[in-house]
Amino acid sequence: MATTGANTPRERYRAQVRAEITERAWEQIATAGASALSLNAIAKQMGMSGPALYRYFASRDDLITELVREAYRSLAEALRTASADGADLAGLAHALRDWALADPQRYFLVYGTPVPGYHAPEDTTAISSEIMTILVDACAALAPDGATTPFGTYLKDHRDWAAGHPAPPEALHRFLTFWTRLHGVLSLELAGHFTGMNLDPALLFAAELDDLLAPRS
Repeated sequence: MATTGANTPRERYRAQVRAEITERAWEQIATAGASALSLNAIAKQMGMSGPALYRYFASRDDLITELVREAYRSLAEALRTASADGADLAGLAHALRDWALADPQRYFLVYGTPVPGYHAPEDTTAISSEIMTILVDACAALAPDGATTPFGTYLKDHRDWAAGHPAPPEALHRFLTFWTRLHGVLSLELAGHFTGMNLDPALLFAAELDDLLAPRS
């Protein structure tokens, strides 16, 4: 009986070629960075012509978008798994660090310096919003901080970025503090800025996390 859709030999072959292209792209990014990504160089590695490769990805930006989707899906899955296993905010933080350390180039593609001239489509924002929702949920599950801060008051009327999440302003404030500080430590660690300082990045990350989770009056 004939097969259809993704089960046909042609569709399976197309999926395999696209997977190899993205694998080669990650290798290229690891060597020269995302801004140097070249479809023609990938085609040459694979023994294809440039026009042949463009049948699988219409442009460099199309390929970058697929890599961004891969990275966001991978992180979302790591956080979903940790959350399903009962991880609290601290556990999610360590899941984030483990994911970043496993593939720094994947981390830098979505949280590092933007690729010049590239603009991610809206559907990638939807995937990143899932990541944010998991973390905001964990922040909202914690006991609220003490007195409302000026920034907490500000967030009462400036929460469009939270995509309709019902968390109170103090939880959103905690999330933003968590997100910015831990990404700061991670970015410095992955870029090698602690190498010459004789510091243990894991201990620094844990200390920042302890401070973020400490009760505030």
